[in-house]
Amino acid sequence: MSLVLPEIVLSVARATTEVNVTYTTEEIAEQQIKYQLQQRVLGFIPNFYASYVPDAAPLVPRQKFQLAWKSVTDPITIVGAGFLAGIYQAGDVYPGYGQGAEGYAKRFGATYGDVFIGTFIDSALLPSLLKQDPRYFYRGTGSTKSRLLYALGNAVICRGDNKKYQPNYSAIIGSFITTSISYTYYPPSDRNASLFMQASLIRIAEGSVAGLFQEFVVRKLTPHLKKEPPPQP
Repeated sequence: MSLVLPEIVLSVARATTEVNVTYTTEEIAEQQIKYQLQQRVLGFIPNFYASYVPDAAPLVPRQKFQLAWKSVTDPITIVGAGFLAGIYQAGDVYPGYGQGAEGYAKRFGATYGDVFIGTFIDSALLPSLLKQDPRYFYRGTGSTKSRLLYALGNAVICRGDNKKYQPNYSAIIGSFITTSISYTYYPPSDRNASLFMQASLIRIAEGSVAGLFQEFVVRKLTPHLKKEPPPQP
């Protein structure tokens, strides 16, 4: 006797696995820093402190110090300090340093010291303590007047780590601290209250000048900006 069984078909339910890859804010900021470190005006001048990414992720203290270190140790930064020291030497600026190789070495040390100390205080130490972002955030939209006012205000207004704009305490206080420290290695003939105030205010005003260049000039001269920007939060 033979039995004929009906065909048995087992149905297997389809399973779909979905994997979502997410980044932390710190990881996104890390990618954005790598992108910033490629930014060089005319292909060789560092432009590390400009962000062209809308709603960029805030930096943690470690990243602020990392950016400062990359900036002050860049060969072009050092060469620039040497070039400026040469101009000071030719014009006999800070005559207390004298002339010759020794005078140039002192001028170079003072010039690079200003850059090194100022960068770490204004763009790393104080921004970490005060939770402020040391970068310039390119606007690029709006009327020329609004962009002009925005750029000029860069000296006294900055973005906080909470992405809200606030007084730029880091740059303002940092300018006076840096000038105070610089007085320990500048010639005694160049140390007085009037020069101290003048030097501090000049440092603050430099933020406005830098903002104008960033908003209206630098972007056009930075070739790596043509690349795809890093992820945003």
